[in-house]
Amino acid sequence: MHKRYTSLDSNDRRDGRRFVPQKTLARAVRCRGIGLHTGARVTMTLHPAEPNAGIRFLRSDIADAVPIPARYDRVVDSRMCTVLGDGGGVTVSTVEHLMAALAGLGLDNLMVELDGPEVPAMDGSAAPFMFLAEEAGLIEQASPKRVVRVLEPVSVEADSWQVALSPSGGFSIEMEIEFASRAIARQCLDLAAVNRTFASELARARTFGFLEEVEQLRQAGLARGGSLDNAVVVSGNHILNEEGLRFPDEFVRHKALDAVGDLYLAGAQIIGHFRGVCSGHAATNRLLHALFRSRGAWAWDTMRRGDISRRAIKAHPSESVAAALAV
Repeated sequence: MHKRYTSLDSNDRRDGRRFVPQKTLARAVRCRGIGLHTGARVTMTLHPAEPNAGIRFLRSDIADAVPIPARYDRVVDSRMCTVLGDGGGVTVSTVEHLMAALAGLGLDNLMVELDGPEVPAMDGSAAPFMFLAEEAGLIEQASPKRVVRVLEPVSVEADSWQVALSPSGGFSIEMEIEFASRAIARQCLDLAAVNRTFASELARARTFGFLEEVEQLRQAGLARGGSLDNAVVVSGNHILNEEGLRFPDEFVRHKALDAVGDLYLAGAQIIGHFRGVCSGHAATNRLLHALFRSRGAWAWDTMRRGDISRRAIKAHPSESVAAALAV
């Protein structure tokens, strides 16, 4: 049913260096789950897409809805999650974990169909989405992968946070967080090669929240689907999840995961070094706006073999999400 694309041939070699091809899925695949903030039960279907189509979201529950490109300039809200909009009131919420998984897998072209307002939370990490895509299979396409190469440093900061992008030979990320709770305290993470290490170092890190804030968030229309099944919940200085943490520093790893997903809204993989200090979705989005306003700070380029590892990436879901994937 879907066109099978072939990889680049020798005619696509330039200066003796073979360029990396774009990727999509071999077939459509779907899952069901609960939205973290809306609490709505949603079916999500990932469809293959043609070369250069990019990542797009489509609300199939809304008549005459048009696809929403997964781009930083389509972000309409970033308070507690990243929300994309079509400019006419149609939105898709909490796209960051899925976008992080797609970035980690190097998927360029995809149509994400949803019959509700929010991407399913699954277990609160990116691992179930990686597993879902791998179940469908990844195929190369006959077009070179484009990247956004950072040429000059760009930064944005406020009293309590800072974000920056600087030139680098690949995609690396540095993240620092600090919370009053001793369950989190101050945590730092520095990953030199995100493309090679995303599955093992970031994908399984879950979103987190504070029990003391739940009622206030729900009154604001947020966290209505949050539970111990899809988030790490902190109460005072204690973690309420019986199984504990997946990493000793799972909190900063999830913040880095969020940043990977939000940065993929550049419209392509960023080749540069990202640094975030106590930052979140809004800060990363502001950074992308600042980057693309500075014409000399970035350039479109074609990904070379040295920019990303070709090593196979595998992520396995926990038992609690396996059933949701088998639909």
